[in-house]
Amino acid sequence: MIYQRACDIVTDEVFLELDGFLPGSHLFLKLEGMNPAGSVKLKSALGMVEDAERNGVLWPGGRIVESSSGSLGIALSVIAAARGYHFTCVTDPNISPQSLALIQALGAEVVQVTRRDDNGGYLGTRIARIREMTEADPGLVWLNQYANPANAQAHARRTATSILKNIGHVDVLLVGAGTTGTLMGCTRHFRTYSPWTRIVAVDTTGSVTFGGPPGPRYIPGLGTSRRPELCRPDRVDEVVLVDEPDAVRMCRRLAREHGLPVGGSTGSVLAALESIADRIPAGSRVVALSPDMGDRYIRTIYDDMWVADTFGTGVLEAPGAQPVAV
Repeated sequence: MIYQRACDIVTDEVFLELDGFLPGSHLFLKLEGMNPAGSVKLKSALGMVEDAERNGVLWPGGRIVESSSGSLGIALSVIAAARGYHFTCVTDPNISPQSLALIQALGAEVVQVTRRDDNGGYLGTRIARIREMTEADPGLVWLNQYANPANAQAHARRTATSILKNIGHVDVLLVGAGTTGTLMGCTRHFRTYSPWTRIVAVDTTGSVTFGGPPGPRYIPGLGTSRRPELCRPDRVDEVVLVDEPDAVRMCRRLAREHGLPVGGSTGSVLAALESIADRIPAGSRVVALSPDMGDRYIRTIYDDMWVADTFGTGVLEAPGAQPVAV
């Protein structure tokens, strides 16, 4: 297939069956990192940009601002470069060096906050900075991925539709929760077309999205320090919280046992799956979403020194805590 713009290359039908990971059942890992932006966030970004274009909010040569700890910032940078927009990414110290360098290489401007918000994260501070910027410059278009229905709709229309088209019957679906756009979009579609599917939301310990206590988080992707407006906790069947060291161990296990280096969100999702495996009936068809690949985490998740400095020495040898269902 021939495309005219890089941002239009959305590879939405790549699944890897992980034999042996879930004995007695079929596990399909939906690989979302096989596009020019390298993550599932390309669909979110396209959905929001195209919605703004349709509604006359965003014009050729327009200026976009958004909060991101990495993946959405990269996706919007790809779109801005391809479509002629100016993009400013408001981020924080948790962004990986690779993601930061890539956003800048794509021509975007970066504003980095350093002050933590009241819950110990940076999301509240990033959003406060964007509000200051848009008040001072009304020409800036804030897409607001945390509240924009077009974010979730992109995943109802593409992500969830692709799963049912390619996999057919799905007994259990596991989706990581960041902005919850992917989660809520999939939930909306599955409740209509596959209501029997058990939907498991996966979040990080220390995230407040589903009512848990706030705590420090170091790996970008999952979790928030304020509940996104898109989030509807009552629409999922179960929430599992995963400690970040367990996500790190799972990422490294996937790389070494399956030749598949993945990002921290995928590590969390598969650690959550392992924790509920004994409650999944034999013969089940399970789908887990893998938002991005591991290349952007070489200097963090896959770096022994970073892991030791962040989580303590010996964390890679420790068996880890059991993820908690909430």
